[in-house]
Amino acid sequence: MGRLNMRRIRDVLPLKFGQGLSERQVAASLGLSKTSVGTYLHRARQAGLTWPLPQGLDDDGLELLLFPAAPTVPDPERPVPDWISIDRELRRPGVTRMLLWEEYRAAHPAGFGYTWFCTHFDAWKGRVRPTMRQTHVGARRSSSTLPATRSTS
Repeated sequence: MGRLNMRRIRDVLPLKFGQGLSERQVAASLGLSKTSVGTYLHRARQAGLTWPLPQGLDDDGLELLLFPAAPTVPDPERPVPDWISIDRELRRPGVTRMLLWEEYRAAHPAGFGYTWFCTHFDAWKGRVRPTMRQTHVGARRSSSTLPATRSTS
């Protein structure tokens, strides 16, 4: 299930903070899972939101508070792997993505997970070696080059 729209999230906050309902009661009254309710309440607490919400906070502003963009500053604890050397190593017999990821994590214990590693490697490879499917349409023959057929009348 994807993320709820901001209207539904706005419905969660007053039930919990305004009426003091438990997460289970909020979930039941809105037809949501307790996990979803707990996740959105946790995000609201992390963002420092209180009830009532600040005046003038629209849905876009609320979304930015609850779902901030990933930091753009590189983290020295989580360096991006050298995709060129990864690509070169993968061409060698017996070398797998899992093996290269394990070597990366051994060097950087707080590094990225395996799924991130594979997803970003695929994205890098798609940008570096774009391929374009080309469809070849055979030449058309004119009627003068077609073999003659006999009529059987």
